[in-house]
Amino acid sequence: MKISDITVMLCDDSPLVRKKLAEILARIGITKIIHTEDGEQAINEYKEKKPDLVFMDIVMPKKTGIEALREIRAFDSEAKVVMASTVGTQGNLIAAIKEGAFEFLQKPVKEEDVLKIINRMLKG
Repeated sequence: MKISDITVMLCDDSPLVRKKLAEILARIGITKIIHTEDGEQAINEYKEKKPDLVFMDIVMPKKTGIEALREIRAFDSEAKVVMASTVGTQGNLIAAIKEGAFEFLQKPVKEEDVLKIINRMLKG
């Protein structure tokens, strides 16, 4: 799989965070991007479109990122979900890992961190 073939879903209740992440992805050659703004929407979109990678905020309305992660992984055990949070608490990190998060990303998001995650995903 080439970088240009990847479909990424961005799930964050902040349009600004989604915009910044989308800009980073576009710079590295990813243009197939799905935007969602809460955990419930993320679950529905994931089931419908099965993106290759998901960047998910932990603190969101309707369903938290952890709840959405749990449901997405129950639907697809191979799902690669990267949890992102400014609230980098141990509890969130441990819960995300326990639910099968692919990676953990600290906000504000840095381009080199996103690139590392994409490369790790491509290597399998």
